[in-house]
Amino acid sequence: MTEKRKRSIPRIIKVFILLAAAAVLAYVGIFAYVCIRERSVPTDVPDADKYDAIIVLGAQVKRDGTPNVQLALRLDTAYDAYAQKNVPVVVCGAQGKDEPVPEAEAMKTYLMEKGIPEQDILTDPDSFNTSQNLKNAAALLKERQKIQKVLIVTSDYHIPRAMALAQDLGFEACGMGSPCKPEYWLKNHAREVLSWCKYWGVKYLHLPLE
Repeated sequence: MTEKRKRSIPRIIKVFILLAAAAVLAYVGIFAYVCIRERSVPTDVPDADKYDAIIVLGAQVKRDGTPNVQLALRLDTAYDAYAQKNVPVVVCGAQGKDEPVPEAEAMKTYLMEKGIPEQDILTDPDSFNTSQNLKNAAALLKERQKIQKVLIVTSDYHIPRAMALAQDLGFEACGMGSPCKPEYWLKNHAREVLSWCKYWGVKYLHLPLE
């Protein structure tokens, strides 16, 4: 029995090494996929006939209640689109444990300070992830008439997955990416790989969303 166990150990180690190598290769492959998809993300405001509303996805709010740099860049990008065509703007994001206010409320204040009228801003302060962002935004936009096409605004690395989720929800949507700070590039893209894995798991393996 002891000899058999000794013989089986190398096989177990080999299997473990193969599985670990496969996981690393898969991660690197998905990382490359994220980077390639990102290269096709539009950064210019689309033609006015492409959207009847704008959806801005949330990000971190600082302790003083203002958007962090990444979120401010998303909001500035959304403002450029609004300046071309004054349409309803949906701002999405709940309040995290380390945030003093819901992201949507901070986003609304920021956009109002830039000059967008309050009546043109719809807030979703209840969503904690991209899927909830889009579902809640769709519910808010149903209350408005003649909303057929939406422009989704988020960070450039995030746009491809946001667009995939939007299509799953039946949106007729286009996307516009805001830049990502260089020092956060690796961290954001590494997390996006895991988010894509979760997305595929939910969609194809019917894993629970949360």
